[in-house]
Formats: sequence, C-alpha cells, structure tokens
Amino acid sequence: MTRAENCSAPKKTREIHNNHMDSTVWNEFNFRDDDIVIGTYAKSGTTWMQQIVSQLIFGGEEGLNVAEMSPWVDLRVPPAAEKLQALEAQTHRRFVKTHLPVDAFVFHPKVKHIYIGRDGRDVMWSMHNHHRNFTKEAYELINGPGLVGPRLEPPTEDSRAYFLEWLDGGGFPAWSLWENVRTWWEIRDLDNVLLIHFSDLKTDMEKGIRLIAEFLEIKVAQETWPAILDHCSFDYMKAHASDVSPLGGAIFEGGGKTFINKGSNGRWRDKLTADDCERYEAKALSELGPACARWLKSGGRT
Repeated sequence: MTRAENCSAPKKTREIHNNHMDSTVWNEFNFRDDDIVIGTYAKSGTTWMQQIVSQLIFGGEEGLNVAEMSPWVDLRVPPAAEKLQALEAQTHRRFVKTHLPVDAFVFHPKVKHIYIGRDGRDVMWSMHNHHRNFTKEAYELINGPGLVGPRLEPPTEDSRAYFLEWLDGGGFPAWSLWENVRTWWEIRDLDNVLLIHFSDLKTDMEKGIRLIAEFLEIKVAQETWPAILDHCSFDYMKAHASDVSPLGGAIFEGGGKTFINKGSNGRWRDKLTADDCERYEAKALSELGPACARWLKSGGRT
C-alpha cells in the first residue's frame, strides 16, 4: 500500500477558541469545490502564498486587495456572519486562509489545500515583530467581547526571551506549532493537499509558483509570467503593503509596511545560544518525528 492509499481524509474532532481564533466559523462555511484553502501555523509565508494564489487566479493583475479577498476565516474578528456573507458574494475562485490544525478544521475532500511550513525559530522572530507592533486598538479588539482564555498583552522587547517563553509555554502567546504542523504533515499524501516550505520558495520562487499553479490546475499564459513573478516579489508586496496586510495594516504601528517586515530567515542566529537551539531541535524531534522535523527545519521533498 502506498502512502497516499494509507492516508484518509481527516475529520473535525474538536473546536479551538483562543485570543485570536474561533474554529466554529468553519462549521457554517459553504464550500465550493474549486475553493483554495491556505493553511499555516502563522508567520510562515501565509500572506506571500495568498499573493501568489491571487496572481495565478487573476493572471498577474495589478491593484488586487488580497487581504479583503482572502480573509483569515477563523479569526475572531470581524464577526463570522460578516465574513461568511462577504465570501458567499464572491464570484471569482475563492482563496481563504486558516491557522488551525487539521483536527479543528472542516476538511473538504474536493477543495485544494496548500500548507506552508517554516522553521519555528524564524516563525517566532517574525511573530515577535508582529506582536510588539500591535496598536492599542488592536489589543482592544483582540481582548474585546468573545475573548476566550488569557488576554493578549504587549510582549517583552527581548526577542530571545519571547522565543523561550513560547518554547516553554506550550505555544502561548500564540498556539502550538507542533500540533499544527504535525496534523497537516499527516495528510500530506492526499491528492488535494500540497506542502510547501518557506525556504524552498525563497530559494526558487518561480519553481515554487509553477508547482502551485500545476497543483491548482491553473493554466498560466506565458506572457503573464513576468508580471506574476514581479507581483509576488518581496519588494512589490512591501510597496503595496496596504493591499496585502490584514485589515490594510491598520492594526500595526507603521501600517502594512510593518507587517511586511523582513521576509528573511536566520535572524535568530546571533540571538539564540547553542543550548537554546539544541532544546528547540530536541523538542521538534520529539513532537514531530525525524522526517517532519527535518522538513520543518529546511524544507525539501516531503
């Protein structure tokens, strides 16, 4: 029996509520067979993938408000009914995002699912920038009505301390990286699931986008490739940050350009000690197993 034959479509077994997410919204989502779901833990290239998918769907078109087109469905705000109504009204091929592990998500057997992985150290360095640049209004929104669990408070300015708090604290102030990655890894052999690693996309973006186009069964006219590749570059996204950042970047000090920060890996290398990295890698190995831990660290074939 092949790995694909041994892999069955997952079922939702629980709900997740925390300071950011409410998984129950998916219970009311009216899927279409050609929908695209972009999944990540967070800060793993989600917005980049949304931009890539939008460019493939719309053939390199300029001026797309990707953040509005492609909401984070399980985010607690805006209200679920408002998001669902807006998505129901869309007539183009829809592409949405989730940060849920598979067992808290409603998995559709015909919908295409793309999952992006990234080394947890890079994730948390990006998350720290994200978290410490929330505006006062963002904290009020996150900690407002409907909050489940601890309030989200401004973090320490020390990136290493932030990382260690996350590593030792079961995922808070975010959520568990390990269960998120592990559950998507377990279904990687399904025909409607594609795992992509941030580092692989950075190394050869064109190769990655062509692979994504093939997976999504989108035929791209040869003359549109230059525009697609340009519009998926970091420089383009930084210049058009208000179109790709959640809520137009209004929840971040400095706006969307703060959200589209560095787009680089390895910024933790001169901050974390050898012992810190050893502890992280041991945790990844115990939580994910050798194959998945290796993929999360450096990408490559799954």
